[in-house]
Amino acid sequence: MTDAPSKIREGSLDAPTRHKLDWKNPDFYNEELLNIELERIFDICHGCRRCVSLCHSFPTLFDLVDESDTMEVDGVKKADYWNVVDQCYLCDLCYLTKCPYVPPHEWNLDFPHTMLRAKAVKFKKGETSTRDKILTSTDAVGSLAGIPVVSTVINKVNKNTAARKVLENVLGVHADAILPEYHSNNARKRLASHESDSQVIATESTTGQVSIFATCYGNRNSPQIIEDMVSIFEHNGIKTDLLSKEVCCGMPKLELGDLESVEKAKDINIPVMLEKINQGYDIIAPIPSCVLMFKQELPLMFPDDADVKKVQQHIYDPFEYLMLRHKDGKLKTDFKQSLGKVSYHAACHLRVQNIGLKTRDLLKMIPDTEVSTIERCSGHDGTYAVKKEFHEISKKICRPVVNQIKKFEPDYYASDCPMAGEQIQNTAKSEQPAMHPLSLIRKAYDI
Repeated sequence: MTDAPSKIREGSLDAPTRHKLDWKNPDFYNEELLNIELERIFDICHGCRRCVSLCHSFPTLFDLVDESDTMEVDGVKKADYWNVVDQCYLCDLCYLTKCPYVPPHEWNLDFPHTMLRAKAVKFKKGETSTRDKILTSTDAVGSLAGIPVVSTVINKVNKNTAARKVLENVLGVHADAILPEYHSNNARKRLASHESDSQVIATESTTGQVSIFATCYGNRNSPQIIEDMVSIFEHNGIKTDLLSKEVCCGMPKLELGDLESVEKAKDINIPVMLEKINQGYDIIAPIPSCVLMFKQELPLMFPDDADVKKVQQHIYDPFEYLMLRHKDGKLKTDFKQSLGKVSYHAACHLRVQNIGLKTRDLLKMIPDTEVSTIERCSGHDGTYAVKKEFHEISKKICRPVVNQIKKFEPDYYASDCPMAGEQIQNTAKSEQPAMHPLSLIRKAYDI
């Protein structure tokens, strides 16, 4: 009787660890086994309720329990488990910031990856909607929307109230959700003739030359972020170029449960990244979700793939990389413009990388600049906030972020995730757009 409590205490004090995702095991898709695991973890969550403020999965679960005949998980219909699954957008915050029962605790609770397993079962059963398949097909949609005439039409339609009502009725995309703008003059076109003349200066932590994984969003929807990043890195003497080719990182398909499509994307991206790494380059991606995909999700899906492991060790968030250069005495601090007051929203998929708040730390180095950091979810999740059935819930999740910004009254508000920034702007009904921190740093350098 004395050993068990000791094990629980030791487990809860150790750093969280992740088990590999055994997604090629036929049992992974066994719905009966899935329901047994869902009931087990739901029962633990019901007894704890620590994560109730994170997203809508937990309030949904607790309402189902409280409204059941037994007021326990055994009183909840198995069919209603999917209501909880559908509310999870795999932000991973419950695992890394709240849950005391994650491995190595003997209860071995991994809520987000159990939700991922459920989504994979649903996808395998053919129960995923056409809308969700379209929304997560970022390469296909982006290629079409990137055609000059088509991009103009799509951008106008996305801002037309009547057209958006039709889109809501036909496809289930909420009429009030902000949809990304598409640029036919994308980042790859803008930087096609770019040649870096920076002298390569390696440090203990970095190679001093980086190849950029532009990402679907950075390339087609927000190419200015890529231009800002190149300008900042080269100002700091870091040689930059773009990967020769790329496809979506796979995060949208992961969140859909389409794991085979994730593997197909991996098979294209990893060899291209590996080629540059073997040439002495580090890899940078501007979107936190994409960095997380290569740092965490792909290594857990393919734990025995040495190439995936090598990419994991050489891919960085841009601010993580810049602060590593600062640690080695190679970051320029010749900022020419102050930014005044900045509300900085730390995106969920950046926080769970366990690298610290590097963006905040760099912003605070700018003279006469006051930074207020917000560590709350924006509720966007790439597709969650644009869906008709979840849009209002996503705005409810975002309101604490907006309230903190309004209270601080900043000159600028920013998020590492451009989609989160749009969600904040939409929820706040603000005419002032969110900035990306890279754009703010470039402004402070005045370059």
